[in-house]
Amino acid sequence: MTANAFLAPVLALIIWTLLIWVLMYARRIPAMQKAKIDPDAAKSPDGNWKQELPLSVQASAHNYNHLLEQPTIFYALMFYITLTAQMSAPLYYVAWAYVVLRVFHSFVQVSAGKVMLRFGLFLLSTLTLFGLVAMILI
Repeated sequence: MTANAFLAPVLALIIWTLLIWVLMYARRIPAMQKAKIDPDAAKSPDGNWKQELPLSVQASAHNYNHLLEQPTIFYALMFYITLTAQMSAPLYYVAWAYVVLRVFHSFVQVSAGKVMLRFGLFLLSTLTLFGLVAMILI
């Protein structure tokens, strides 16, 4: 397996993260305009201005942040596997499973779906990440 093929899940998750960024601002800017929130009042990411935004707007921003948290471990791990020439078909498929679970997690979160369903998807993706680590250690 080539490095290009093996790292395809990394590229897919990066593209997905950028699409969520677009969604976040496609929702946030009109919502801020509708609520008449002055952009200067939104200097602080923890300001009260966020409470004036609908849940769907907040949810897409939360999901974008989540895609910049745990997946960083996935990215580093995938590059580690590639650089140490440990690439294999099983690791490749587990990596794709991680990406698919994160995408499903995003769909649930940005639609302000059920918290327990979102948690279940997060848990499965986390266990998948642990599985990747275990597979390279064995």
